[in-house]
Amino acid sequence: MDARGAGVPSFLHWGADLGALTTSQRESFALSQLPPISPSSIDSPRLLSILPVESEGWSGTPGISGFRGGQPTELSFELVGAEVPDAASATFMLRDVSSELIVELKYGLSPQGVLAMTAVVTNTGSVPWTLARLGISVPIPTRAREVLDLTGRWAFERQPQRRDLAHGTWSRQTRHGRNGHDSPELFAAGTPGFAFRAGEVWVLHLAWSGDHDMLAESHATGQSILGAAELLKPGEIQLAHGEHYSTPTVLGAWSDSGLDGISERFHSWARAARARPLAARPVILNTWEAVYFDHDFSRLAELARRAAVVGVERFVLDDGWMTGRVDDSRALGDWTVDPVRWPRGLHPLVDHVHSLGMDFGLWVEPEMVSLDSELARTHPEWILASAQSWRNQYALDLGNPEAFANILGQLCALLDEYDIAYLKWDQNRDLLGGSTHRQTVASWQLMAALRSRYPGLEIESCSSGGGRVDLGVLEHTDRVWASDTNDPLERQVIHRYTSIVLPPEVIGGHVGERIAHTTGRSTDLSFRLATAFFWSAGIEWDLTSTTDDDLASATLWIAAYQRHRGLLHSGTVVRVDAADPALQTHGVVAPDRSEALFAAVCLTAPRDAASTGLVFPGLDIDADYRLDVLDLGAPVRHFHGSPQWLRDGGVTLPGRILGGTGIAWPSLQPQQALVMRLERL
Repeated sequence: MDARGAGVPSFLHWGADLGALTTSQRESFALSQLPPISPSSIDSPRLLSILPVESEGWSGTPGISGFRGGQPTELSFELVGAEVPDAASATFMLRDVSSELIVELKYGLSPQGVLAMTAVVTNTGSVPWTLARLGISVPIPTRAREVLDLTGRWAFERQPQRRDLAHGTWSRQTRHGRNGHDSPELFAAGTPGFAFRAGEVWVLHLAWSGDHDMLAESHATGQSILGAAELLKPGEIQLAHGEHYSTPTVLGAWSDSGLDGISERFHSWARAARARPLAARPVILNTWEAVYFDHDFSRLAELARRAAVVGVERFVLDDGWMTGRVDDSRALGDWTVDPVRWPRGLHPLVDHVHSLGMDFGLWVEPEMVSLDSELARTHPEWILASAQSWRNQYALDLGNPEAFANILGQLCALLDEYDIAYLKWDQNRDLLGGSTHRQTVASWQLMAALRSRYPGLEIESCSSGGGRVDLGVLEHTDRVWASDTNDPLERQVIHRYTSIVLPPEVIGGHVGERIAHTTGRSTDLSFRLATAFFWSAGIEWDLTSTTDDDLASATLWIAAYQRHRGLLHSGTVVRVDAADPALQTHGVVAPDRSEALFAAVCLTAPRDAASTGLVFPGLDIDADYRLDVLDLGAPVRHFHGSPQWLRDGGVTLPGRILGGTGIAWPSLQPQQALVMRLERL
C-alpha cells in the first residue's frame, strides 16, 4: 500500500509475494504503477484510493456516501494519521474537514493469507449525518476478466454463476434481512477460465448475516475493483455528534492455484480464528423429517434408542415441543414446554437420551413470533411491522431491550432446567420491516450472551436451511445448516460451493430418507452415506421404520466417520475440475500428506461409456500411496464390469501418477459415489 503524502492511501499490489524490497525499490515500484494521462480525463492521474469518491475523479460506486440536512454530502478526504505496527497490519485515519467526518480503515493480513478489512465513520459535526453506504473496495488487475458468485433458492442454495467482467458494474444486493438463500456468499474475479485447481483469482467475502451489497466493477479508465458493504436501508444509520458506524468485516483472499487455493486460506484462517476450538464433530440425529410435529414420547424414545444403537452421539429434538405447537401457525415466542404432550416436561426424554450415552439438543427460533402466542398477545408492540406473515410468523424486534431480555430469560430458563448441549437456532423468514442492521446485531448479541453464560453450549445457524451462512455468524455459532434439502444429488453442488469459504467441519450434512422430502427423488443409501460423510455428519431419517440391513449400514458408516473425522475436519479440501461435468471428484488431504480421503461422484449420465483420468490432487508426488475403497456400510452396486484396480481391491502407485495421469473411473451409474482412502507408504 502507498500512504505517502496527505492523499488517501492506495493499493499498489494484492497478490503474489513480491519479496523483500528496499526503500528505493518500493519508491520505484510505486512510481511504476502510476497510469498515464488518458484523453479527456483528470490532469493528475493516480491510483485508485482505498476509499474512492467522486472528488478523486472516480466515476464508479463510491466507497462512502451520505446526507446531511437532506442534501448529499460532497466528500474529499485527506490522510491525517497512520499506524503500521508490523508488515501485516495497518490503520489509516482519514478526515474530511468540510463534512466533519472521520473515517478509519483497518487492514490485517493473517499468516494464512486472508486480508481482514473494516471501516469506521464518525460524525464530528454538530448536525446529524445520515450514512447511505460505507464499503470496502479493493483493486483487481485487468487480467481478472471473469467473475463468479453464487445464487439459489430454498432447498437449492449455493448455485454458481459466471460472467465476463465487461465495462460496468455487476452488483448483487440482497434484501432479506438475512443473507438469503440467493446469497452470493463470495465475489471471485479471476483470469479467464479460472477453476478449482487452476487460474489466478481474487475473492471477497462479507462476514455479515444481514443484507449484502457486493459488486465487481470495470471501467474504461482501466480501473477494476471488487467491493463489499452492508446494504443499508434509507435513513437506517443516522449519526449524531460523536457517533460512529463500523462496517462488517470484509475478508479477502488471493490464489494462483484456483479456488482450492482460496479455500485453503479461508479454512485455515477460520480454524485459527475461532474463539474456542471445535471438539470432534458429533454425529447428530435430528428428529424433524422423522416425526415432524408428532411429539409422542414412546416414538421419540424408540427413535433415540435406535440412534444410540447405530452410534449417534447427539439427539436433537426439533420443532413441536412448545406449548400448543401442533403446527407452524402458533406458539413461536412462547419458549415453554407443552404441558399436555409433556406433562413432566422434557425430563423423561432428556434423561432417556443421556442414559443412552448421547447429548441432547433442542430446536428454537428466538427471533420470530406467532400471532397466536402469549408473547404476541401481551406485547404486540414488539412485533416488527410487515405487510404480511411469512411461513405463518413475524419477526420479533430484538433491538427492543425489553423484547431481548424476555427472550434471553426464556432461553436461560430452558438451559437452567435441562442439560442441553446444543441449540438448533432457526430463522424461517425474511424480515421485510424494521432495521435489518439493528436486528442482525441484536441476534448476534443474543447468541453471544448465551454462549457467555453457558460456555459449553453449541449453536447451529439454521435459516430455513442455508439462509444465514457466513463467517460472521460463525463467530457466535459452531455449525451451519447448509440447506433444508437432504437430497444427496442437490447436496453435492451445495456442499461443493458452500465449502469454498466455510471449512467442512462446520457444514451440517445429513443422511435423509430414501425418498427426499424436498424433491421426491429416490436415491440409494450408498449415495446418501457418501454425500454426508465429508461434513459435520448427521441423520435425518426415521430409524424406527428402517430395515435391519439399513441399520447395520448406518452403524458401519458412523464408525467410519468417527474413525476418520480427525482427517476430514483438519485437512486440505481439494476438488477436481473434471472434463465431464457428470463426473466430479472431491477430497481431503492430511496437512502432512500422509493420507487422504476422496469421493468419486457420478451425478448424471456420463458422456462416455468408460472414463479414465480419475485423479487425486494434493498428494506427495514423490511418495507411493496405497489406494483402497472405504467401506461405508452400503456397497455401490456396479451394473457393469469394474476396472481392474477395483476388482483387485485397490492399487499402489506414486503420488505423481495418482495426482497427474490418474486411474480408470469405477463404473458408476448416475447418483452413485465411491469413497476411497489413500495412505502414504
